[in-house]
Amino acid sequence: MDARRSQRITEALREELGEMIDYELNDPRIGAVTVTEVHVSPDGKKAQISVLLEGDKQRQQAALDALNKAKGFLRHELGERLTLFRVPDLHFESALSPGMNPEKIDFLLRRIRRGRPRDEHEKKNPL
Repeated sequence: MDARRSQRITEALREELGEMIDYELNDPRIGAVTVTEVHVSPDGKKAQISVLLEGDKQRQQAALDALNKAKGFLRHELGERLTLFRVPDLHFESALSPGMNPEKIDFLLRRIRRGRPRDEHEKKNPL
């Protein structure tokens, strides 16, 4: 698969999955989920989806388990919405590394959504 096609598929998967998770999944374990990245294998059979999850570790793990249980539904819906020869098998993973502070990430996401410039305090103390 060429680079442009791979990039288009990756972006389409990210957008559609974000929309489906936000508006069509009714599982109470899934809170606010943001699809941050999608990596599709070169053969198009597998897709690694990185998601940003809110809450503590137990709640994040429950949301990740719920997403993995719903991947059959999500894959079916992707097949109907996108014109792909092969819809990849979905594998969800948390986008947070162990050293990242979830409160700081929530603050940064809120600031990005509002389009606010950096504070003077943050310039002195970056992440």
